[in-house]
Amino acid sequence: MNIYIFFALWLATAASTLVARSRRMVHILCGCYLTIHAVFIDSLLFRGRYLSTSGAFFTFDEAGTLFYILLAIVALFVFRHSEEYLKDDAIEHYRLYFSLLMLLTTAITGVYFANNVAITWILLEATTLCGAGILYYRRSKPTLEATWKYLFVCSTGIAIAYLGILLLCAAAENASLNYTELKTLLANGNPLYLKVAFILILTGYSCKMEIFPLYTIGVDANFAAPAPASAMISTGLVNAGFLAIFRIYKLFADTPVFDWVKNVILATGVLSLIVGALFLRRTNNYKRFLSYSTVENMGIAAIGLGIGGIGVWAAVFHVVCHSLIKSSLFLQIGIVRHIYNGYRINRIGDYININKVGAIGLMAGMVVILAFPPSPLFVSELMILAETITAGNWWLTALMMLLMCIVIYSVCQRIIKLCYQPNQDELHISNINRRLSYSALILLIGAIIIGLWQPAPLKEIIDTISTL
Repeated sequence: MNIYIFFALWLATAASTLVARSRRMVHILCGCYLTIHAVFIDSLLFRGRYLSTSGAFFTFDEAGTLFYILLAIVALFVFRHSEEYLKDDAIEHYRLYFSLLMLLTTAITGVYFANNVAITWILLEATTLCGAGILYYRRSKPTLEATWKYLFVCSTGIAIAYLGILLLCAAAENASLNYTELKTLLANGNPLYLKVAFILILTGYSCKMEIFPLYTIGVDANFAAPAPASAMISTGLVNAGFLAIFRIYKLFADTPVFDWVKNVILATGVLSLIVGALFLRRTNNYKRFLSYSTVENMGIAAIGLGIGGIGVWAAVFHVVCHSLIKSSLFLQIGIVRHIYNGYRINRIGDYININKVGAIGLMAGMVVILAFPPSPLFVSELMILAETITAGNWWLTALMMLLMCIVIYSVCQRIIKLCYQPNQDELHISNINRRLSYSALILLIGAIIIGLWQPAPLKEIIDTISTL
C-alpha cells in the first residue's frame, strides 16, 4: 500500500478528532489512529514493504523503521496517559490536543522515512506548527510566551538549515536532493560550501535534537506542554532531529571535510553535555530538569558521532534506549503533577509514601538514566568512553567523567528529594491512578531488558545504520 494512503488516513483521523462531540468519540478515533499505525508496521515488517521506496520521496530504510517502531510504542503510552492527564478539561480543548498530537506523530513519521533533504526540512517545519498548538494547550501567559518563542526560534532554526540545504545543492551542482544520490555527488564537492552547509544545517536542526546552540527552545517546549506530550517531544521529536542530522552526517563520510565535520559535531556534543550538566543543578522545576537531562544525553550521542568508529554505533544505540527511558520518566512526572498540581523541586516531597509504585518508577528511572548497570546507556557510554581513550583524547575523557559526576549528583539529589523530603504543597490524593505508574514502568523495564540482552536483530539493524 502506498504511504500516501496511510498519510491520508492519519490526517483524516486527526481532522475527525477535531470535530468529535464527546470524549468517547475522541477515544475511539485515537484507537483508530493507533490501529492504522499497527497496520502500517505490519506492512513494513511482514508484507514486504521494508527497504522499499514509496511515492518517490519516502524509503522504509533501517534507520527510519527502527525509530518509527519506537515512536509507535511511545505513542501508545502517550495517548493513554494523555486521556487520564486531561480527563477534566473541556471537550473543545481535549479534542484539539489529540488532533494536534496525531498530526505531530504523523509529521515525525514522515521525517523518519523521508529520503529527500527538502522533504525532511518541510516535515520538520510541520512538527513546529503541530508542537506549537500543543504548547499553548493551557492558554496561560507562560504557555503563550513559550509558544511564540517556540515558533520563532524553531522557524529561525529551520530557515538557517534551509540556507545550508541551498549550499548542499550548490556543492552537488543542483543535480539531486535524494540522500543516496547526494552522497555520491558531494564526494568531490566544494570544501568551503560543504563546511558552511554542515554548520548551518547542524545549527538549524539543533532546535529539534535539543543540542547546542538552540537547545533552550526544547527545554521551554517541554516545560509548557502537558507531561505526556513532553514524553513525545523529548523522544519522538528529538529522534527526528537526531535522524535528520545523522543523515547529513553520513552524506559527508566520503567527502574531504569529514574529519572537520566530526570535530564540529564533537565540539557541539561537548558543549551540550556541559550545558546539560550545569543546568541540571540550577533548575527548580522537574520538567525542565528532565529536559536538561535530554540535552545532556543528546550531547553524549553527538560526542559518539564526533569520535567515530564504534562511537557511531553507540550513539545510535544510546538514542534508541534513551527514547524508552525518558518517555517513562516524563509519564511518571505527569502523575506527580496530578498529585501536587506542580513541579516545584523545593516544595514537593514524600512521594514514596503517597505513590509507592510511582516513586519506585522514578528511582529506577534515575538509576537507568544515569547509566548504572543494568542500564543500556551503560553499554553505549562505556563504548563511547572506550573509543575516546583509544583515540588518545584524554582531555575529553576527563571532561566527560567530570561532567557525568555532576550529572549523577544532580539527578540523585533531585529524585531523592521528591521521594523523601517533607512535602510543603497541597496534595490531591484522589487523582492518583496507580495503573498509569505501572504502565510507565513497562517502558523502563523494556530499556533494562535491552541493557541486559541486545537482541540479534537490533544489533544487526544498528550495525547497518552506523555503517558509513
